[in-house]
Amino acid sequence: MAKKKPDQVVFDEKDEKYNAHILPYATNTGAPKIEATDVTAWKNSNISKVNHQIKTKFEALKKEYQNLMEQYEYNNLIYQANYSFEPIVGQVYFLYESDKKGLFLSIISPEECNFNFKGSFQLNEDKMWVKVEV
Repeated sequence: MAKKKPDQVVFDEKDEKYNAHILPYATNTGAPKIEATDVTAWKNSNISKVNHQIKTKFEALKKEYQNLMEQYEYNNLIYQANYSFEPIVGQVYFLYESDKKGLFLSIISPEECNFNFKGSFQLNEDKMWVKVEV
């Protein structure tokens, strides 16, 4: 049985060589203590930055989704409304609601009639209705 080397001696039993000179760290008992660097502050700082970035992106996506759903609702509402003309792209139309007709689309502005005004809309080149302020 081979005699065991003391702990402070760096001996590779597989290669049967002393290899202290090739190690990337000090091996003698007088060498400075190896301590792990405290990265807690760095982690906390970057966690805060990443969380802020993700929250900002989430809020932007949430707003975009809400705008898309609003646009869907307007288009659904107008395409289900009554009108007896073919709308022209770029023209502003007015959506009204009456007790007899329900929802209907008209070229008559709210100042010229007394129906329950729901909003002003414009048909764009993609055949989507966009709410406009007149």
